[in-house]
Amino acid sequence: MVTLLLLSLPLLPVVITLCHSPLRALYRCVCEKVVKVLRGKVCVRRTHAYIFSECTHGQAESVLATFDLYSKKHASFSIGPEKGVFLDEVIRREAPLRVLELGMHCGYTSVRILRLLPAFGKLLTAEMDPLTAEKGEEILLVAGFKNSQFQVLPCSSAEAISSLASHLGEDQLDLVVMDHDPEQYLPDLLVLQRENLLSKHSVLILNQVVKAGAQAVLEYLTTKPHSYTVCQQVKDMLEVRCHMDREES
Repeated sequence: MVTLLLLSLPLLPVVITLCHSPLRALYRCVCEKVVKVLRGKVCVRRTHAYIFSECTHGQAESVLATFDLYSKKHASFSIGPEKGVFLDEVIRREAPLRVLELGMHCGYTSVRILRLLPAFGKLLTAEMDPLTAEKGEEILLVAGFKNSQFQVLPCSSAEAISSLASHLGEDQLDLVVMDHDPEQYLPDLLVLQRENLLSKHSVLILNQVVKAGAQAVLEYLTTKPHSYTVCQQVKDMLEVRCHMDREES
């Protein structure tokens, strides 16, 4: 599919020059999305190969250090050590047992979370790109974690949330980390509310909040002061505390 798009793209300008400007705008948008997808896949493959070959297998801290070393010289989707330490502080303070991560990237954040979870804690991580989900899961295994400690859901955030009842039963989420498409933050938050998956003790971590797509969820949070409190922020990562009971969701 991607190959077909690449072969077709050079021919499109010839047709588009004869068309109206809206079609030219659409062409630019398509080009940008294709390039973004290809760049993302290249990043995932290169990052995975470097981590796999350079880290000490079975040691989560070595995996994280190798990620950080790679990020100093190459483009990377990992949150990095500064925001990573911020996330660590939240996890140590909250000691969550049920964690949902939306957007796995190459597994950096997943490793940071898993290494600090209590003995009976579990991470559910959703990643819609099959390659990224596959490579990310391999990194978690390389870091020494067992399949009983996590589950990678290779699907969209919406599909993952709709299936959470089968994984959680009557339990609710203690921590939700959103690091996928910022435009999905608000729709996904609303579904989490509607499905009673958040409690008055849940904590949300929102990454990339400076991006335009995240503005909708930030505006929504300001309209719900009795349900949410915006807490600390480090760079573009924000902590939000929930106060809602089941009947408020």
